[in-house]
Amino acid sequence: MKLKLLALVCVAALAACSLDPVYQRPAAPIAGTWPSGPAYGAASSPSAAGRAATPAAAEVGWRDFYRDPHLRKLIALALDNNRDLRVAALQVAEYEAQYRITRAALAPSIDAAGALSNARSDGTITRSSSVSVGTTSWEIDFFGRLQSLKRQALENYLSTDASRVSTQLSLVATVATDYLQLRADETMLKISTDTAAADQRTYDLTAAMQKIGSASLQDVREAQTSLASAKASVASYTRAVAQDRNTLSAQIGCALPDDLDAGSALFDGDAMFADIGAGVPSELLTRRPDIVAAEHTLKAANANIGAARAAFFPKIELTATAGTASTGLTQLFKAGTGAWTFAPSITMPIFDYGSNKASLDVARIEKDIDVAEYEKTIQTAFKEVANALAGRETYVTQVEADRDYVRSAQDYYDLAQARYRAGTDSFLTLLTAQRTLYTAQQQLVTDQLAKLSNLVTLYKVLGGGWSERTGDVSQAGAIRHASGQS
Repeated sequence: MKLKLLALVCVAALAACSLDPVYQRPAAPIAGTWPSGPAYGAASSPSAAGRAATPAAAEVGWRDFYRDPHLRKLIALALDNNRDLRVAALQVAEYEAQYRITRAALAPSIDAAGALSNARSDGTITRSSSVSVGTTSWEIDFFGRLQSLKRQALENYLSTDASRVSTQLSLVATVATDYLQLRADETMLKISTDTAAADQRTYDLTAAMQKIGSASLQDVREAQTSLASAKASVASYTRAVAQDRNTLSAQIGCALPDDLDAGSALFDGDAMFADIGAGVPSELLTRRPDIVAAEHTLKAANANIGAARAAFFPKIELTATAGTASTGLTQLFKAGTGAWTFAPSITMPIFDYGSNKASLDVARIEKDIDVAEYEKTIQTAFKEVANALAGRETYVTQVEADRDYVRSAQDYYDLAQARYRAGTDSFLTLLTAQRTLYTAQQQLVTDQLAKLSNLVTLYKVLGGGWSERTGDVSQAGAIRHASGQS
C-alpha cells in the first residue's frame, strides 16, 4: 500500500502544472524588406537576378564561400586551435551540466544507509543495527517550480550554445579579414618597393643630368626627397606585414603555414568568394545565432517567472525509508525486523514581508529587459545587413573607378617620364605624375580591401559560417537552434 502511494505521488509530481506565462515571440521591430535605392542597385539588374537564385548565406558552408585555399586552411586551423572558441565550448559544457543538475532535482534521490551502535550503561551493553533504503527531503513539484527551473536551465544552456556559434562566426570572419589585411599590406609593400626603385632610377638620372647642366640642384633635392619618402613607406609596410602575420598567428592559435607566402594577389580578389543571397529580414530571426541566443535568454526569463509564481504556493516534501532494524547483526534480516518511515511535510508561505512579491516583480522586470535586448539585437542585425548590402553594390562601382584612375595615372606617368628624358617637360611634372600614380595605386588597394572585407561582413551578418560545407548536417546544435527547436 505504501509503495502504491509513493508511486502515485511520483506520477502526480511528474504531471505538475506549469505557472510559466504563455510564451509568444515578440514582433520583430524591423521592416519586412531590405532598404532600396541607388546604393543597393536595381532589383532588375543581372547581378540581383542571379543572387535571387543563390542559397542564403546561412546555408553556405565556409569552405564553399571562401575559395582561397590558403584562407580555408587558416580558418580550419583557427577552428581547431583558437582559445576564445575553446572557452565558448567549455562554457556550453558547463551550462549543459547545470541543466542536468536542475533536471535531476525532479526525481527522488535514493540512498542506502547502514548503522551499527554499541552502548554500555549500568553494566549492560546494548547493541543495535539497521539497514535502510529511501529518499530524504524530496520536493514534490505539484506547482511546477522545479519544472520551471529546469526549463530556465535548458534555455540558458541553449543560449550559451548559440553564443558559441556566434563566436565561431566572428572567428571565421576575423580570420578572413585579417588575411585580407595581410594580402593588402603585401600589395602595398610591393607598390612601395617598386616606387622606391623607380625613385632611385629617377634620382640617379637627375643627378647625372645635373652634372652636365641639364637639371638643377633643386631637381636633385626633389628627387632625393621623393626617394626618402618611398623608402619610409617600404619600412612602414614591411612592419605592417610582420604585424599582420603575428595577428593571424594569434587568431589561428599556432604558427602560420609555410606555404602562406604563395598566396593569391589581392587584385584577383573578385573570385575569392562565392555569391550569396540576402533573403528577407524575417529569416534573420532563425539564422543569426546572436538573435537565437537572445531569444533563448528571453525564454529563460519567461520560465523564471513561473518559478517565482510557484513560490506563492505550498512546498511539499517527502521523506520515506524502508529497511530492517534489530539488536544484533545476526537477526538483522529475520522476519519481524522490518522498519519503515513515511513523513510528508508541507510548508505554506503566510507572511514574508513581500519577499515573494518582490521576487516575482524582479522576474517580470528581467523579462522586460530581455525583450528589449532581443529587439535591440534584431535591430542591430538589420542595420548590419543593410549597411553591408549598400557596400556590396557601391564598392563595385568605386573599385572600377579606381582601376580607371590607375590606368590613367600610369599613362600620365609614362608620358611625363618620356618627356622628361627628352627634355620636353620639367622634373616637377614627372614628380607630380609619379605621386599621382602612387596615390592611385594605394587607393585601389584600400578600396579593394574595403570591398572584400565588406563581403566577409555580409556573409557573417547574414548568419554564414557555422557549417563547413553547404548542406552539412553535422552542426546539429546549430541546426536545432535555427529551426527553433529546444
